Amino acid sequence: MLVCSGCLFQKTRHVAFTPPPPHPPAKIGPAPELPSPPLLTIDLNAWLLPDFPTIVPDLPEPPKPQPRPRPPVSAGPKAPQTLPDQPAPPKLGPFFTAEQTRDYTKDLEESLERVKRALTALGRKRLNADQVVTVERVRTFQKQAEQARQEDLVTAVSLARRADLLAQDLLGRLP
Repeated sequence: MLVCSGCLFQKTRHVAFTPPPPHPPAKIGPAPELPSPPLLTIDLNAWLLPDFPTIVPDLPEPPKPQPRPRPPVSAGPKAPQTLPDQPAPPKLGPFFTAEQTRDYTKDLEESLERVKRALTALGRKRLNADQVVTVERVRTFQKQAEQARQEDLVTAVSLARRADLLAQDLLGRLP
């Protein structure tokens, strides 16, 4: 038993706890003998039908499947056929006034001219590998702008401006 009070100045008596003695182990005797289960015998022949054929008769071979015809494979989509007396379908795209077309064409010409001058100047300089890659990118944008000029004027101007921006940036970084 442990006796303790809340006061630190009083003498307390500590008593150690002793658990009760364990119970004596139970004695286990031999297991009782159970009777063995009875053996069941089943006559499997009684379950078989007497007129069931033991040999499978010869069956004819199943017909072989016929290959399905495959549609012809084409190299790509076919172009629509137009009759010679029909006019070509109109092009879809933005319509510009004469003034807008003139402004876009002017911007395109100015950007391509600056790109040509920059490429000429860059051709005389010694360039590292990254700078050569940038010059090739400028040339690619220049070619794409010239190709897109007839099809899409806005795209051509955008590509020419990109080429011009890259070329001017590269020129500004070189000594």
